[in-house]
Amino acid sequence: MKQVGLVIKSDSMAEKKADELEKWFTDRNVNVIRKQYSKIDGRPPQLDSESAPSDLSCVFVLGGDGTFLSAARWIGDRDIPMLGIKFGDVGFLAEIAEESLFDVAEIILNNHFDTRLRSRLEVRVIRNNQEIACETVLNDIVINKGALARLANIQTYVNGRYLTTYKSDGLIVATPTGSTAYSLAAGGPIIHPAVPGIVLTPICPFTLTNRPLIVPDTVTIEIKLAKMSSDIMLTFDGQEGLGIDDRDTIVVKTSPHPIRIIIMPDRHYFDVLKAKLRWSGSRI
Repeated sequence: MKQVGLVIKSDSMAEKKADELEKWFTDRNVNVIRKQYSKIDGRPPQLDSESAPSDLSCVFVLGGDGTFLSAARWIGDRDIPMLGIKFGDVGFLAEIAEESLFDVAEIILNNHFDTRLRSRLEVRVIRNNQEIACETVLNDIVINKGALARLANIQTYVNGRYLTTYKSDGLIVATPTGSTAYSLAAGGPIIHPAVPGIVLTPICPFTLTNRPLIVPDTVTIEIKLAKMSSDIMLTFDGQEGLGIDDRDTIVVKTSPHPIRIIIMPDRHYFDVLKAKLRWSGSRI
């Protein structure tokens, strides 16, 4: 292992631990590429636009789920294993707690670890037959109306066949990883990360029969807005936003580049789920 990445939440405790971890690696002749996750001009916290080096052995993410999503965008399509260390609010992507960091770093340094793939979505926005945006998301995309806008009319197609027009405050298209994020809060189902699917969850639908829907991860979803739609925003993992209107077609499909997450043998998905959602009296 010659080079690792550190992505750090803007937090004094996380920064202090990152200093210790950086020294720990450099003492072992491992080069460290360090990135700070910070707020810029009132936008959601994010990294700069520079991509991660392709020769990183792995990336340590010190923060919460937002930091992890930002780090996933930073590595882009590169097959670089990632490990989340909890320094944030309630989340599902941090694999270990702060007190286990150096024991786990030793394990990773010796290449004694396993990984699991998490699917991502490739999202393209087409306007007047030209691509104006192309993003890869780990959690979800959200189509949302502005504070004073009327209900959005969101025409949805699956593999070229018309599905329905969601009359709602918006629509969430999420991966299994993203099923425990905004989609869950909007009434969507929880999907195990190993289940190959994509979930469509309407936000406050006007028609009560418009329920969340899980489709195979092999389909292509196309989304269009009805004529005269205005004040509608498309967001990617809550990190970037784009104003859209009836000229746009949003094309969503499973990305050929999943994220590789480092896992610990004593951490099980259902135990994490029970703890985070406080099932059966569990505590975070």
